[in-house]
Amino acid sequence: MKLAGVDGCKAGWIAVHREPSAAPSVSVFPSFQMLLEALPDALITVDMPIGLPDLSRKGGRGPEALVRPLLAARQSSVFAIPSRAALYADISDFTTLEAWYAAHRRASDVALATSDPPRGVSIQAFGIFSKIREIDQLLIARPDLRGRIFESHPEVAFCRLNGGMAMALPKKIKGAANPAGMEERKALLSRHGYEPSFLDQTPPRGSASDDFLDAAAMMLIAGRIASGDARSFPDPPLTDRFGIPVAIWV
Repeated sequence: MKLAGVDGCKAGWIAVHREPSAAPSVSVFPSFQMLLEALPDALITVDMPIGLPDLSRKGGRGPEALVRPLLAARQSSVFAIPSRAALYADISDFTTLEAWYAAHRRASDVALATSDPPRGVSIQAFGIFSKIREIDQLLIARPDLRGRIFESHPEVAFCRLNGGMAMALPKKIKGAANPAGMEERKALLSRHGYEPSFLDQTPPRGSASDDFLDAAAMMLIAGRIASGDARSFPDPPLTDRFGIPVAIWV
């Protein structure tokens, strides 16, 4: 089966993908639709929330609360997703920084009104709203995609690949890549079949080294899903009001 691991990046989406019995490749796509067109029939695991709540509760949609205890010091990498209404509060293309911050405030106001206990939207979460919507709109319009696009989370994936032990070192420190943490993850990915030369390559333009390693981990989880070895949190998955599955797979 064709496999792809995907992460969001500055240029759009970075995918580590491979054909059966072939070496992996890495590509960047401006949109998720273009990714689907380039990788037809691939089983895709993506580091992006899939399935949105109408009311955001303490701890998140459900999957987040289940996987955080697995991560020890890395728990903060799993953040709660606000309500669907907050995600769609402002879908403008922002042309100025002021407009971007104003849209963040609007989304945060809606999030406060659609969460229990009331909670606004972090800047980190707001920064990926457009990417969450991109996948959400595809899965609403095309229910057939729901059986081959799965949500995962890189740090939970690394933990699973590491025998249930979370990574000891952070991937980033103050927003910059942490070389020791990156090497820790490269070593783990190499133990799971990646050639070091593949992992050491310069990421494609518009993506960062951590995006690349996260996508590589996502592809390994896609392989586990294809083989029936993956686990979903929760098991069985929840569904949102559109019937989209809500689970983190590892």
